[in-house]
Amino acid sequence: MTKPGRPGAGRKKKPPKVGSGGQGRQALEGRGPTPKAEDRPYHPAARKKELAERSAAKATRQGRAPAGARGVADRAYAERAAARRTPRRQDDAELVTGRNSVVEALAARIPATTLYLAQRIELDDRVKQAIHVANGRGIPVVEVTRQELDRMSGPDAVHQGIALKVPPYEYAHPLGLLDAIEAKGGTPLLVALDGVTDPRNLGAIIRSVAAFGGQGVIVPQRRSVGMTAAAWKTSAGAAARVPVAMAPNLTQTLKELKTRGVFVLGLDGGGPVPLPGLELAASPLVLVVGSEGKGLSRLVTETCDAVVSIPIAATTESLNAGVAASVALYEIARLRSRA
Repeated sequence: MTKPGRPGAGRKKKPPKVGSGGQGRQALEGRGPTPKAEDRPYHPAARKKELAERSAAKATRQGRAPAGARGVADRAYAERAAARRTPRRQDDAELVTGRNSVVEALAARIPATTLYLAQRIELDDRVKQAIHVANGRGIPVVEVTRQELDRMSGPDAVHQGIALKVPPYEYAHPLGLLDAIEAKGGTPLLVALDGVTDPRNLGAIIRSVAAFGGQGVIVPQRRSVGMTAAAWKTSAGAAARVPVAMAPNLTQTLKELKTRGVFVLGLDGGGPVPLPGLELAASPLVLVVGSEGKGLSRLVTETCDAVVSIPIAATTESLNAGVAASVALYEIARLRSRA
């Protein structure tokens, strides 16, 4: 016999709940509209927008854009740069990417802070060697996703699943460099670069300075190469022994060195003073090396006490900056040994 009425009719109704007073209103409102693609830090459209803003800021600084656009372009670029949270943006660190490059950088004892490996990377001989050297030097080995490594190394880099983080180089001050040399009772022999932009030339010059008794290298702050991983690698470890100083203004720094009794010698293919038998070799010297294509700049040439040339065969037009500096340093070292 079935009970009369609809099922559940005999259940007691629950009393009404007290209102929440709007406590859950924020959760019901949602997160708002979806940001535009160009406003998302890791979207390709954001990268294109950043490049466009960078080009606009550069054009403004070079006088190709209206003056009023400069502040807007610079602020926009700064905001975009701050939004991209890559190690390179945060602390100006450099990433050496690629298996051969990482192994060579570790072999050259370039200062490094982290070795990054992509997840499930193939452990070939180069990767195993990189891990072994990093563990031996106490460099942390961090495993990251391949997407994260793509983001860190940039869109144009081929990382092959491995990258080495190199911290920013700590430059010395040019006059501080001179103070340290004089405190040790040495005769200054420095090399200054004027318009040299190839890091391999810088690394080769550092290596020659170490080989022929020099005490340091000076690079200008603008329009010049800095101490990158490529320069470290080319120096074959000499960069750990030879300090590199940065000059805010190369011409002014050379003038300050002259007031301290240092002779400034420019190295140029058309210089009137021949390098063999250089009379100033035993004096305190700073040798200024220009770029292979343009040579020494006008202001630097006017600041030099003498412009020296290296005699070469007529069939050879010029020597690159690294080779020319090596030849000049060798001749100066030879003449000093005879003094």
